[in-house]
Amino acid sequence: MTNVSLGAPTTEPALDAQKAPAVGRSALNRQRRRAAWLFLVPMLVVLALVAAWPLLQTIRFSFTDATLNDLAGAQFVGWRNYYEWVDYGDGEGEAFGLLVDPVWWQAVWNTVRYTLISVSIETVLGLVVALVLNANFPGRGLVRAAVLIPWAIPTIVSARMWAWMMNDQFGILNDMALTLGLISSPIAWTSSPDTAMIAVIIVDVWKTTPFMALLILAGLQMVPGDVYEAARIDGVHPVKVFFRVTLPLIRPAILVAVIFRALDALRVFDLIYVLTPNNSQTKTMSVFAQENLFQFDNFAVGSAASTMLFLVIAMITLVYIKAARLNLGGEEGR
Repeated sequence: MTNVSLGAPTTEPALDAQKAPAVGRSALNRQRRRAAWLFLVPMLVVLALVAAWPLLQTIRFSFTDATLNDLAGAQFVGWRNYYEWVDYGDGEGEAFGLLVDPVWWQAVWNTVRYTLISVSIETVLGLVVALVLNANFPGRGLVRAAVLIPWAIPTIVSARMWAWMMNDQFGILNDMALTLGLISSPIAWTSSPDTAMIAVIIVDVWKTTPFMALLILAGLQMVPGDVYEAARIDGVHPVKVFFRVTLPLIRPAILVAVIFRALDALRVFDLIYVLTPNNSQTKTMSVFAQENLFQFDNFAVGSAASTMLFLVIAMITLVYIKAARLNLGGEEGR
């Protein structure tokens, strides 16, 4: 009876004491969410104005007959810019539109090929550079700063500089190759159909490898030093340490770096436009859209191409995130 009488009065206060921290945490979480939205709302408003609204307008124009000289008078034409079957009345017909345009599909293939090759090379080279920069050696800070110079140079400047270096008349690359006996005659790197894409990839790899190295280096900096110390004490070979320890730990950083770089490569425009203009072997989806929007005065078709570019990039991004099992926090999915 004593236990019951002593315990009964303390039951409700004890429960209240247990609930108090939970209530406090709930209030703190609500306060944090309100603060987060307070900071996010201005950014979302700006993003809607500079990105969402132009995108919606582009999609709208893709279903019209808009021209650059008469955007306000555009009339709705449905899916005609994407696909239209014209019946000639004699049992035969012909398909028109972006989805049956061989030039468009060549641009899609050029973009995908350029992205796959350049991003793959940049990932490997970026990993090598990041491993070197992560080591301790005299002058490491100076080397890190020097490595970033190609990435810091504007793309248009880089493209024009490399165009001069690759010129078949006075380019230094041809001069060096001829001196070393690697080629028998000068190569028109940027104008030849056989080498134009190679030239674009070379310039892109030179410029963007530092970006990949920087992101991967950030992942390497997060690896605990105790892991390497334990492996050294156990006498594990450095190659095995790399594949069994380093690579799995920096895999999320590599995957994030790849998706960032792939998104940038899929919408490439300035490098192609400056280095290899009017070349069907390097024309990308962005170049195709720009030509129709502003050069050929096919604003509706250019809008359709821009919409398809958005859909292609969105689809590839979703497939990559799903295949790589990434979440929005940048961690590897389970």
